[in-house]
Parts: sequence; structure tokens; C-alpha cells
Amino acid sequence: MRSHPPKNSFLNLPRERQGELLMVAETFIWSWFPIITLIIYEHLSPLFTMFYTTLIAALFFGGFVLWRGGHRRILQRQAIRPLLLTTLFINLLFICVYLGLQYTSAANMAVILFLQLLFSYLYFNLFGAERFASIHLFGALLMGAGALIILFPGKLYLNKGDLLVLVAAMIAPIANYYQKQARTFVKPSEILFVRYLLALPVLLALAQWFSPGGKENVRAVLPWLLLNGLVLFGLSKIFWIEAIHRISITKASAMSAFGPLFTIILAYLVLGDEPSLQQRLGVVPVLIGGVLITRPGTSQRVSKANHGG
Repeated sequence: MRSHPPKNSFLNLPRERQGELLMVAETFIWSWFPIITLIIYEHLSPLFTMFYTTLIAALFFGGFVLWRGGHRRILQRQAIRPLLLTTLFINLLFICVYLGLQYTSAANMAVILFLQLLFSYLYFNLFGAERFASIHLFGALLMGAGALIILFPGKLYLNKGDLLVLVAAMIAPIANYYQKQARTFVKPSEILFVRYLLALPVLLALAQWFSPGGKENVRAVLPWLLLNGLVLFGLSKIFWIEAIHRISITKASAMSAFGPLFTIILAYLVLGDEPSLQQRLGVVPVLIGGVLITRPGTSQRVSKANHGG
């Protein structure tokens, strides 16, 4: 006899509500990234941190894909193009971010990278065929404003590092577009395996180039690297891929504004970093925008491209 999911289970929720819940879960998990990364940086350089994290994630997803027979789906003709383009743009994004961090601050990086919300709106809403309900658009704008208030403490002076991160913000919606397209042919674990496997030689070369002869104590931070690779670069990214499989990329980008809110709360609880008055004020529009963007809206004309068709 076939069993059915409980009446109030996740699987019985509307598809868009599933995507919203997945996005909140992904944002909460990923909000640990700055805290865990700061702990690892005491023993590893940034690019080697990224390399070892990616290696752990690639090994885990590689074993999982082989066990589930996913390598056959990866080799489908229609899956190869979006998988390769996803890998290309994701790797370009991270290369720009990590190279940019050599010349700019983490605060500047966070502010500029969040502009992917603006570029998502330009690509898929203003110039594309996707239409937001008015209440959702207003909610997205509120969340974006709140996130910038939380992240942006003062004046922003652009340098070459900032410009590299700006390029990353411009690339992010394109990477998510192809990632969403790939999801129609393969499972999230298979997308992540290809992404991480092909990224390894690039990250290793960059790490050797920018941190030659550096003191790298992997053993001291191995538990944190495992947490980074398996949970942050594993579970949270599965949630992200499944979220943008159910909701628009623009909406997912807007909901990532919950990240700064979660991070300042966790930083206070774990590291004792008390949020400033400005950061507390920024929480208000994020919460209001989050309520508005998840409310039912009027019917939307959604582009075939943005939904992986």
C-alpha cells in the first residue's frame, strides 16, 4: 500500500512556499560562513581554505553521485551545456571574489556582492519577461535597502578589488540561471559535484600563486573544514539549487537579505560582537520586506528562460 506524506508536510505545501522555506534554511546555514571562515583563517590562508573546503565537498558529492548512479545523468547530452556553463560562471564568480578580497575589505565585498539582487532584477524583470507582483517588488526593495543598511557602515571607496567583486555580482544571476537550467536534467548533488570537481585545479593554482610557502595547518582546523565542506558548501547549496528550482532567481536573491540579519545575531551569540544601532535599524526593513515578498501576489507572467525551460 502506497504511503502518503502527512497532511501538513513540506511536500504538501505549494511549490513556491517550498522554495521560500528552502531559501530561508539556506540563508540561515550560509550565514555561519563568515564566523566559521574567521576561525579557519587563524591557521589557513583564504585561498587554501577555499581549496580544502571544495576538495571535501567534491569527495563527498563524488561518492554520493557514484553510489546513486548519477554519473549517467551528468553525461546526458542536454545536461552537459548547462552544467559546463554553470561551472564556468560559478568559478569566475569565486575567482573574482577571492582575488578582490586581496585589495578590499570584507564589508565592501558584502555590500557590492549583494548588488546581485539589482542585476537579477535588471536581467530577468526589467529587460526579461518575468514580472513581479507589486507587493513582491516592494518587499524585495525593502529587503535590499535593509541589507545595505546592515552591511554598509560608512563611505564606500571603489578600488580594483571592489571592481572585481562588482563583476562577481554581475555574474551571479547568470550562474544561477544556468544552474537552474541544469536542475531540470540532473539532481543538485550532481550539479555540485561537477562544480566542485572542475574548480579544484583552478583553486589549487591560485592558492599556490597567491600563498606560496604559507603556513597551512590543516589538521588544526580539520573539523571546521569538514563543517564548511559538508554543511555550508554541501547542504546549504542543495537548498539553494532546490529553492531556485521553485522560485524566481530575483526572489531568491532578495530573500538572501536575511543573511546579514542571521549573521549579526550569530556573531553576537558566538563571538560577542554586539550589533551597532545602524545594524539594528537595518533589521526592520528586512523583516517587513520578508513578510511582503512571501505573501500571495497577483498572477505573474514568468519567463521561460528564468525558470529553466
